[in-house]
Amino acid sequence: MLPSSIPLFLDQLDSLQKQGLVDEKSKLLFVDDGSADRTWEIVSDSSKSNERILGISLSRNRGHQNALLAGLMEARDMCDAAISIDCDGQDDISVTSEMIRKFHDGADVVYGVRCDRSTDTPFKRLSAEAFYKLLSRFGAEVIFNHADYRLMSARALDGLSQFGEVNLFLRGLIPLVGFPYDVVEYERHERFAGSSHYPISKMLALAIDGITSLSVKPMRIIMGIGSLFFLFGLALVIYAIASVVLGTAVAGWASTVCIISVIGGLQLLALGVIGEYVGKIYLETKARPRYIIKERIGFV
Repeated sequence: MLPSSIPLFLDQLDSLQKQGLVDEKSKLLFVDDGSADRTWEIVSDSSKSNERILGISLSRNRGHQNALLAGLMEARDMCDAAISIDCDGQDDISVTSEMIRKFHDGADVVYGVRCDRSTDTPFKRLSAEAFYKLLSRFGAEVIFNHADYRLMSARALDGLSQFGEVNLFLRGLIPLVGFPYDVVEYERHERFAGSSHYPISKMLALAIDGITSLSVKPMRIIMGIGSLFFLFGLALVIYAIASVVLGTAVAGWASTVCIISVIGGLQLLALGVIGEYVGKIYLETKARPRYIIKERIGFV
């Protein structure tokens, strides 16, 4: 993947420099998230042959969001603005020029938004759109159809650095930083190399992290449902007492089993959601580092 993407990034950087949109000293920074393949070797060789290429290697795989944060924080003191993008070729790098123009016009954050998801499978397209809508319903401030392709100014990066939570969901966290923002739309392409490292399990994990790190509404919804069941149970108690008093009580197991099953299922669901939040609190209180940089290359 990198042998194909690095020349494309360099060509785009040349184009931006010729247009006078970026400084001649602008760099490309690659983050190796503890890969087991030749990623770091390729980055190292490229950096040795081209001074515009920098690289950092994390001590172990810390996940996409932490790796992305590591790159942004590393670039924070070296730039006026940084653009984050995956190396799989799906995001249109040609719109970086429009992002930079919007930055020069005063936007501290410029979000890359997909205007066409035709390259996604129907399931991924529907699930992704449902996810963004669900986040909005839960009160999270997210940009619809935006992933992690964005420009951030140095002061926006400084603001992001002040957020210390371990459970990261940058798509929802960055809007909380504030500052003026704008949007650039682009068409998402097919991957030109490699395969996706985001199976359904990782997508679901990211969705759960996004919802639970940005909103407590799931707990409030459960509290509301629990209140309704309490009122329903109270009505059944009154009905049972009235039946006994009137002598019309009929012994039955079906209604009892149904009620126990529904309430038992609700309790397990509630415990699961509460456990998710408690687990996140547990991880946050440990204050472990979100990433550890093992090696740098190309830095002066």
